[in-house]
Amino acid sequence: MKKPSTHRSKANRPTNPAQRSRASARRSAVEPAEPCLLMLNKPYDVLTQFTDELGRATLKDYVSVTGVYPAGRLDRDSEGLVLLTNSGRLQARIADPKYQLRKVYWVQVEGKPQELQLQRLRDGVELKDGLTAPAEVEQIAEPELWERNPPVRERKLIPTAWLQLTIREGRNRQVRRMTAAVGLPTLRLVRVQIGDWHLADLPSGQWRMLELPSLQD
Repeated sequence: MKKPSTHRSKANRPTNPAQRSRASARRSAVEPAEPCLLMLNKPYDVLTQFTDELGRATLKDYVSVTGVYPAGRLDRDSEGLVLLTNSGRLQARIADPKYQLRKVYWVQVEGKPQELQLQRLRDGVELKDGLTAPAEVEQIAEPELWERNPPVRERKLIPTAWLQLTIREGRNRQVRRMTAAVGLPTLRLVRVQIGDWHLADLPSGQWRMLELPSLQD
């Protein structure tokens, strides 16, 4: 017995240009014809989104490219590297925790770090949402950074220090909660690297296009 054809006859195919356009859009919705990837050095007090009903600063104030979305988040009160792309596949590869891309932060903390505190961060810290995965952490000299607006409020009688902290998770406000849990409140937080993408000398508030990586599942 002859099986019915699964092909649409010409009579059933969309002939209206608008219908063809909508059909084409549905087919290309998964991946854009020209995928792109860019990095932004997000300033302090900027939301990692393009709209805000309250009129606060967003990515739209800094990124002129349309159709791109952040791959992951960076808190409003944090600064540094944000990756944006129009590719859903690339966005998932960067943001999905299962790929465990390393994220490197420079963290100014209040207090003088002790080795026991640093070791607790390396071993994993118990937070309200569970134990964190082990982190890489070391104390570093104060990095050369742009001035933050507004400046960090430091208490004159309490010393501060800088840490380089590397994690592979992406919990909400994770770095701040980790340092607070070991008695080192975060004063300033700057993300400088995601995977192999490094902020380098990109000025605050500026963005640049990046070469697309090869995605192999």
